[in-house]
Amino acid sequence: MSSLLIDDYDGVLFDLDGVLYTGAEAVEGAVEAAGDLRRRGVGVGFVTNNASRSAGAVAEHLTSLGIRADEEEVFGSATAGVALLREHLAPGSTVLVVGSEHLRGQVSAAGFAVVESAVDAPEAVIQGFSPDVGWRNLAEASFAVNDGARWFATNLDVTLPRDRGIAPGNGSLIEAITRATGRRPLAAGKPEPMMFLQAAEALGMRRPLVVGDRLDTDILGGNRAGFDTALVLTGIHTEADVDTADADMRPHHILTSLADMFRTTVSRA
Repeated sequence: MSSLLIDDYDGVLFDLDGVLYTGAEAVEGAVEAAGDLRRRGVGVGFVTNNASRSAGAVAEHLTSLGIRADEEEVFGSATAGVALLREHLAPGSTVLVVGSEHLRGQVSAAGFAVVESAVDAPEAVIQGFSPDVGWRNLAEASFAVNDGARWFATNLDVTLPRDRGIAPGNGSLIEAITRATGRRPLAAGKPEPMMFLQAAEALGMRRPLVVGDRLDTDILGGNRAGFDTALVLTGIHTEADVDTADADMRPHHILTSLADMFRTTVSRA
C-alpha cells in the first residue's frame, strides 16, 4: 500500500526565507505547493525567525506572491522575543531595542519602557534582525551589555537567503556584540521549540510537518518540538550537510522541492 508523504500529516508549518521566497521572489514551485495543500484541506502555518516585520506584513507579502496567508497563520520571533522578556523582566522595565520599528512597537505594547541609548541605563537589551541596524546600534547595545544589562535575542540565524545570495543574519550581528562584550544573549526563536508549539496549538494541528531549509534552526527546532521535519534543498543547507549533522539536526525527510510533499511513498502501516 502506498500514499503521499503529506497524507501522514494534518498540517504544514513552513519556514519562509529560502523555503517559500528569497527576497521579493517566490521559490520555484512554492505557490503551487501551498495552493495544493489548501485544496487538500491540509492546514498551513508560517513560522519565521525574521523579527523585522509584523504578521500582517508577512501575510501581505506572501499573498502578493500568490501564496494565500492570513495574519493569524504567521508566527514570528519578535512575538517570541517579547514573551521571553515577560518571563525574565518586571512590567515597566527599561529595554534598549536593536532592530526594527515592528520589534520596538511590540516591546512597547507589552508594557516595557523603550529607551534609545545605553546612557539611559536600560535593564535589558533585545536584538532582532533589521537591514537598517548599523554600527551605532551595535555600539549602544555593547555599552549597555558591558554595563550589566541583560541581553535577549529574537533569533540566532547567522545567515539570511536573499534574492542576490546569502547575507548576514541576526546571529552575525549578535556575534559583533559578543566579541565586544564576551557575553551571549538568551534567544527566543528557532531552534527553541516555542514558536512551533504555539503555531500548532493555535492552528489546531495535532501532527504537523515542519518544513525548513536550515538544519540548525528549522529542523532542530521542529525535532525539539516533537514534530516530523523535512529539509527542502532550496535554501541554506544541502543533502551533504545532513550526512555530517548531529542526530538532533537530522530531518525525517529531504525534499528537493516542495513538490516532493506530494510524492508517493511506502506506507508505514
